[in-house]
This record gives sequence, structure tokens and C-alpha cells, in this order.
Amino acid sequence: MTIVIEPCFGESEHFDASLSLLESQLQRSLHSELAQSENTSFLLLAKSSDNDFVGGLAAGTSYDWLLIKLLWVNNENRGCGIGRSLLSTAEKIGLEAGCHSAWLDTSNPIAEKFYRLNGYIEFGRLENESEHTPPTHKRWFLKKAL
Repeated sequence: MTIVIEPCFGESEHFDASLSLLESQLQRSLHSELAQSENTSFLLLAKSSDNDFVGGLAAGTSYDWLLIKLLWVNNENRGCGIGRSLLSTAEKIGLEAGCHSAWLDTSNPIAEKFYRLNGYIEFGRLENESEHTPPTHKRWFLKKAL
């Protein structure tokens, strides 16, 4: 058998389908090999009264942990409580799914402060060295007991 490694970048037309297939296959393998809780993925969408998309959150549960994969609110609606509402709704869903804690990572210093204000604490950090680009880049890993 010959194996071909095929790069698939975010701009390609089949990226999302390929990513979904990869994630489902990994979940299936993990479920058959390791004792674990139910794995779920979910999205929360924030829309204006005009039905305009203003923000959202993607998350998943695994091993009784809630993983906040991404959270975004458009610039015009930041500071209005939408991010906090998305985060607290995700945490409630995590609790209902049996999660004891939540975790996430961010490289945005403003987001890092936002998460800390919402009860998250740092448990790890990656930082670039002075010769890396950009030299000031950091990625914070944060968690919160639910």
C-alpha cells in the first residue's frame, strides 16, 4: 500500500469536511480505547435583533472537562456583556453535561484579562524567545472549576 500525505489548508474547499472527518475518527478511536465521558461539540451564536451575527463560541466536552475552543465578539459589540454571556452559557452547558471544570487557551492579552475577570486561572504558558517572531508572543492556558 502506498500512503500519500496531502496538505489541506484552511482556504481549500474541502478543509471543513476533512477536519470534521478527522475529529470524528479521533473521537471514535479514543472512545474505543479509553474510558471517558460523553464527548460533545457545540456552537453558541450571538445575533442582533436584526439577525446580524455579532459573536460566537465553539466548545466541546471530553473527560468531564469543557474546552472553550474559541470565543469571538465583533469590535462594535465588545464591552456589552456578550462575551460574558456566551462564556457563562457554555459553562452551564458543560455543567449539565457533567463537566467539573473548563479550560481554554489564548494568545490575546486582552482576552487573557477577560478570562481572568471571569474566574479563570493560569495553569501554563508558552512564550517566544527573543529570536522568535514576534519576540513578545505568549499563549496562556487557563482553567476554571465549574
